[in-house]
Amino acid sequence: MKSVFGSMVAVTVLLASSSSYAQDLTGPQKNAVRSAKLYLSMSGFSRDSLIEQLSSPYGDDYDHVDATAAVDSLAVDWNFQAKRSAEQYLSMMGFSCNGLIEQLSSAAGDKYTNAQASYGAQQAGAC
Repeated sequence: MKSVFGSMVAVTVLLASSSSYAQDLTGPQKNAVRSAKLYLSMSGFSRDSLIEQLSSPYGDDYDHVDATAAVDSLAVDWNFQAKRSAEQYLSMMGFSCNGLIEQLSSAAGDKYTNAQASYGAQQAGAC
């Protein structure tokens, strides 16, 4: 089994964009897709946190509309991403089930939906 950052996971995470939708993307949106895929190959991201990373002036500084279009063009399993994020947190420190769900779903944290955060915490073994 490969690590969280191994190629096996990257293949699972980096599903190709829908070909018909991807053809409709602008140049900046296609570049944002490339950036998004790179981020997803390194770490778990929620939809909202990935859009924020791509559009933040402290991140990639793409236009928010371009970042959103790029992320939405990808076929990402957000539950799997939540599990990856939960595993990353648990590899660094201990969390209670509720504490990890709060971290994963918080607007100041990872911004997963409550359902995604609960799934991730449960699958990572915190609950």
